[in-house]
Amino acid sequence: MIILTKVVQLLLSLSILVIFHEFGHFLAARIFKTRVEKFYLFFDPWFSLFKFKKGDTEYGVGWLPLGGYVKISGMIDESMDKEAMKLPAQPYEFRAKPSWQRLIIMLGGVTVNVLLAIGIYVVMLSWWGEQYLPNSEVKYGITVDTLGQQLGLRNGDKILSLDKKPVEDFFKIPSTLILENVQTIQVERDSQLVEVAVPQSLISQIIKHKNPEFISVRIPFEAADFAPGSNAKSAGMQVKDKIIGINGQKTLYFDEFKTIVQKHKNEKVNVYVLRGTDTVVLAIQVSDRGLIGVAPKSPAGYFTFKEYKYNLLQAIPAGTAKAYEKTADYLKSLKLLFKPEAKAYESVGGFITIGSIFPSVWDWEAFWGLTAFLSLMLAVLNILPIPALDGGHVMFLMYEIITGRKPSDKFMEYAQITGMVLLFALLIFANGNDIFKLFK
Repeated sequence: MIILTKVVQLLLSLSILVIFHEFGHFLAARIFKTRVEKFYLFFDPWFSLFKFKKGDTEYGVGWLPLGGYVKISGMIDESMDKEAMKLPAQPYEFRAKPSWQRLIIMLGGVTVNVLLAIGIYVVMLSWWGEQYLPNSEVKYGITVDTLGQQLGLRNGDKILSLDKKPVEDFFKIPSTLILENVQTIQVERDSQLVEVAVPQSLISQIIKHKNPEFISVRIPFEAADFAPGSNAKSAGMQVKDKIIGINGQKTLYFDEFKTIVQKHKNEKVNVYVLRGTDTVVLAIQVSDRGLIGVAPKSPAGYFTFKEYKYNLLQAIPAGTAKAYEKTADYLKSLKLLFKPEAKAYESVGGFITIGSIFPSVWDWEAFWGLTAFLSLMLAVLNILPIPALDGGHVMFLMYEIITGRKPSDKFMEYAQITGMVLLFALLIFANGNDIFKLFK
């Protein structure tokens, strides 16, 4: 059921993005009276699932969910319709239009993707608002896993700044470490200011780390719920009991208790809890997994999140700024692909990777947030100067506008073939990475 939920979200999101992207080309072509022969969601080699014709355009749904396309008359595209290109150019064809009009038509898809992302962010901010955890609220410090320890951090550290730049949003710390090439972390440790040097050799491990919360908030251990057959509950522990020690050792925080109790598997231990103003000692059997069957209070119960509410007019500039910030972050992540020491190419993924980022339960806020980001991602990737992508056509059109010379149809055919081969190679690499990870 979890996989089905993720697949449905992925297909719905991609369908929305493809339709809007291709509609951008379609609308610009129509404005300049250029004929659009086909408008398809998904590709339709050999046959389509559904189609109908209205005016000069055939609309349809293909069976191969790898994107979609519009076939514009007189344009060398993935259809590779060479025969039509041998005929004299007609006034309604793409090739008969001035270069500036062709440039606008080619930029139509990317433009609509950016506007779609901004529109989604505007609606999300006006509907749900925005909240984050101020770093100043992380009053108990942090907890780290083994990767965080390799970075030089310790449980209980309070992160003050990255490269001496103050941190505002706590949950942006991991991504900032990667995207901003952070060299040093300033922390408060045992009431002392300590500067931690970030080993650049670990950046590649951070990128592909399976647990994104390798730096998380530290919390006290207050009982909030019990597992079925809980040993803690059987021993008399109650909801809201604050666990403060085990076998005479002080454990004011959840991570401290978790570390110590793992050393007492299959043993009975004395757990000290604070109940109101009274200290109670409970004899509890530890399971063979090092658990006593109690869940801690959610971190959200200990901190005050900063929340912003927007009306529609306020959400417009805020949504635009959010789209700009997300685009800038994505461009920074692309730059990592060209840093061999970061090994970011090992984390490149295809449809399985994209599908995995959707939540396992349907959450409209998460769905629209991811769809907006994927729309920006699609815009950035499409504008890259690679033949067969919009950016490739834009590159050749800019050459034509600057030099006054139009590349020959034969050159454009070869460029299109080269671009398609490159794109298929990237597609195979990305999805091959996904398959490799499944068996790793």
